[in-house]
Amino acid sequence: MKRISHHIALTALTVAVVSSVAISGCSKKESTASSDGLEVKIGHSAPLTGAQAHLGKDAQNGAQLAVDDLNAQGVTIAGKKVHFTLDAVDDQADARIATTVAQQLIDDKVSGVIGHLNSSTTLPASRLYNQNGIVQISPSATNPTYTQQGFGNAFRVMANDVQQGRALGTLAVTELKAKNIAVIDDKTAYGAGLAAEFEKAVKMANGHLVAHEYTTDKETDFNAILTRIKGENPDLIFFAGMDGQGAAMVQQVKNLGLKAQFMGGDGIYTPEFMKLSGKFSDGTIASLPGAPLAKMPKGPEFQKRFEAKYGPIQLYGAYNYDAVMVMVDAMKRANSVDPKVYVKEMKTANWPGVTTTIGFDDKGDLKKASITIYKVESGKWVPIKTVE
Repeated sequence: MKRISHHIALTALTVAVVSSVAISGCSKKESTASSDGLEVKIGHSAPLTGAQAHLGKDAQNGAQLAVDDLNAQGVTIAGKKVHFTLDAVDDQADARIATTVAQQLIDDKVSGVIGHLNSSTTLPASRLYNQNGIVQISPSATNPTYTQQGFGNAFRVMANDVQQGRALGTLAVTELKAKNIAVIDDKTAYGAGLAAEFEKAVKMANGHLVAHEYTTDKETDFNAILTRIKGENPDLIFFAGMDGQGAAMVQQVKNLGLKAQFMGGDGIYTPEFMKLSGKFSDGTIASLPGAPLAKMPKGPEFQKRFEAKYGPIQLYGAYNYDAVMVMVDAMKRANSVDPKVYVKEMKTANWPGVTTTIGFDDKGDLKKASITIYKVESGKWVPIKTVE
């Protein structure tokens, strides 16, 4: 094993002589170093199979685009040229599988992890990353608990559900003038967390909650709970869950003759929601942390490049891109790819990202976080309001 000069901090990497074996984007070989440079792996976890595969692949594509851009730029750290690869794993949006693949990334000696996509997978995996001193940046998990665990290595590049739930709940009462509000959540860490914050905001605005029903993230038939809700005569139904189920639900809402406004969080703000629900999606309101890409300085250019390579952005592509970029910026400023070293620089980040200027508070949440509210009009998500 070749030794590296003492000023290069690489304690989280296994150092070996670079052989003629090429390291691919999903290679399981350990990061390596030679006189020619460093091979550094960044872990990525999202659901790549199952009902949320379209969201997971979108997330992976955003991270991969960042890796490709960095390699094209020719990043140098500690005097060595770095080649980054993305070690992508499939957690299937399942909490048990999430811990298995988290351990796999730890065993792969990644220098950091982007992910997981869901709050229900991010939370259990975060404990493993913390125990092993690996920096984790979630580009999409919005449950507040993630950054309230006291882990110094956990960060998030979008607003959390306290902010998102507040924006949606306040809007429902004060601007939409909803009198009777029903809530449905999918019992996941994301759904339950968002629903709780939405309800808090409704109560703060003196709104009236008439029902709270529960489903699971695998269910497709909501007629029983919607029939119970119908008896409460709601004028707004808030669903805290993901797009595939939201699409089925909004169809069933309208087929049952419910005239209620349908609303959700970022989980339903996707092209897939409109594709699956068709004409039934019209009028739906949802939110997404951050300002619309079209209004961000780097947004239009990023969207053009991303969609030319991968097709339409589903949801979290830009956030994954920013997560990789702010992580590598910290490595560069620390002059190290060791997460135990560069984590200090994560805490002082000030990265001009695609989605916002990224800087973190003492918990690892964004200092500058906004929420944009969107409405489906003629088959398109149209921004109607951004809340700082």
